[in-house]
Amino acid sequence: MTEQASPLPQSNQEESFPEFVTIVGVKIRDQGEVKQARTENSSLRAGDTVLLELDNDVTYGKVYGSPHVLPFTPPMRVMKSVLRKAAEEDEVTIAYQQKVALSGMEFCRERAEALGLHLKLVEVYGSFQRRVLTFCYTAESRVDFRQLVKDLARHFSCRIEMRQISSREEARQLSGVDTCGLVLCCANFLSDFKPINLKLSRKESVWGNDSHRIGVCGRLKCCLMFEGDDWPNPQPTRQPLIQLSRSSH
Repeated sequence: MTEQASPLPQSNQEESFPEFVTIVGVKIRDQGEVKQARTENSSLRAGDTVLLELDNDVTYGKVYGSPHVLPFTPPMRVMKSVLRKAAEEDEVTIAYQQKVALSGMEFCRERAEALGLHLKLVEVYGSFQRRVLTFCYTAESRVDFRQLVKDLARHFSCRIEMRQISSREEARQLSGVDTCGLVLCCANFLSDFKPINLKLSRKESVWGNDSHRIGVCGRLKCCLMFEGDDWPNPQPTRQPLIQLSRSSH
């Protein structure tokens, strides 16, 4: 007698998404550009402090603007979500982390100068889940920061993580306004960085000065990528301001 196999449960069912989502503007650690995040708390108001998950860790953010409801779109699947509004004990932890971050910025700069290390410190922040301080920096070349890490770990009695970022990432993190009068593309809407070809940027004859092609990060502006062959930008035909015609005598 053979046993009849029972049907296996279907595990590849289509994931369902809501028809509408509640969105709120948040500045991560109250720095850079306002990012859109999903929230279940419609009572949030501008100035509130919230906790959210970022890079497999928990950090804080400052709310800018009131929550609003939008129709769900596919890109919202990867949008960060607000975990909850910060409680009183969270506010104490955040205040302590801000104090430690400020102290870490000053101490790290002092030790880096004493050790002769050529790096630019961008941001220091702590973790809600681990005893770790992260130091974000930029550098033109490789930096041997082993002694610096030892000094930082001894001073702050925690684990130290040194995270090197590019100048474009620095601009995206801190945000700003470019010469065009608009918020930096990297901070506003770009999700990844593509290499900008100088030869490509010189296709437009309107660029009379190479300095106009350089962004606040010191690199070629990201907007130059939209002047490629895939982006039609026809040159206007210049007409003379005055047309002279010869009349027959």
